[in-house]
Amino acid sequence: MKRHVLVLATPFIATTLILAGCQGAEETKSREAMSTMDVREEAPMVEMASEPMTADAAAGPNVRVSAAPGVAFNYRYAFRVPDAKIAAVQEEHAAACETLGLSRCRITGMRYSLIDEDEVNASLAFKLDPSIARKFGKDAIASVEKAKGILVDSQIQGVDVGSGISASQRRSSDLQAELNRIEARLKAGGMGDRERTELQEQAQRIREQLDGERDTRRSGEEQLATTPMEFVYSGGEGIPGFGSGNPFAGAWETAIASFVTMASFLLLLIGGGLPWVLLGVLLVWLLRSPLGAGLRRWWGRNTPLNDEPVKE
Repeated sequence: MKRHVLVLATPFIATTLILAGCQGAEETKSREAMSTMDVREEAPMVEMASEPMTADAAAGPNVRVSAAPGVAFNYRYAFRVPDAKIAAVQEEHAAACETLGLSRCRITGMRYSLIDEDEVNASLAFKLDPSIARKFGKDAIASVEKAKGILVDSQIQGVDVGSGISASQRRSSDLQAELNRIEARLKAGGMGDRERTELQEQAQRIREQLDGERDTRRSGEEQLATTPMEFVYSGGEGIPGFGSGNPFAGAWETAIASFVTMASFLLLLIGGGLPWVLLGVLLVWLLRSPLGAGLRRWWGRNTPLNDEPVKE
């Protein structure tokens, strides 16, 4: 009896092992397919400094973004640099990109604006090889610090492009299967003109959808192949030990603003009181003039208080 049970169970066990092996192979292929879209970085997901913050903290937090399968990253750094040095720092960053070559770094945009003769705003945009993006940003921060500038803002954003590519591949597979079915039906023949026309229209719509899915995947692959990075430069002066501002320049600007306020107040008083002062001066001049003296004498003679008393 036990022998029969063993014989009957053997096919079931073999079938189970075969299915498990197939499932494992499919999972391995799926992981390999996603790994081809990995944006390679040499760092773990997040690494933060555990030591107390020092002067080196001006370079920003030591947070590393790891490579995530199918995630496209976008970097943005904002620097505050003395106005007179912005052009040199911008040229240094552009030269660093050109040194890497077009296959690893391309400049996609540049702006330099001079405002009020002494204030500068500028920006520089790149497309980088994902494997060198983070190091390129750190080197740029170091060059800014050499120019007595600081990092004031740092942003790293990621977009899950790989999931969209996988979903597009699944949709394309379903559409292709439907297209194959329609084409097989058209080849078989034996249908009316109306049915043939409808099937041909369906096939054309499916081909257009397949083209759209291919464009979607191509766009996602391009996002994964390059990493956008933008540098924004703004002017600013600073003195070591006083942070990013210049207290003497701030005090001078405050004094000028106070003087302007005082002058405005005085001008307001003068503008409001000057007409009345001029009116008073005019009246005094009239009273002291010959015309005023004659008017006073006439007033004195004709005033009832100066009339002689009536005799009885």
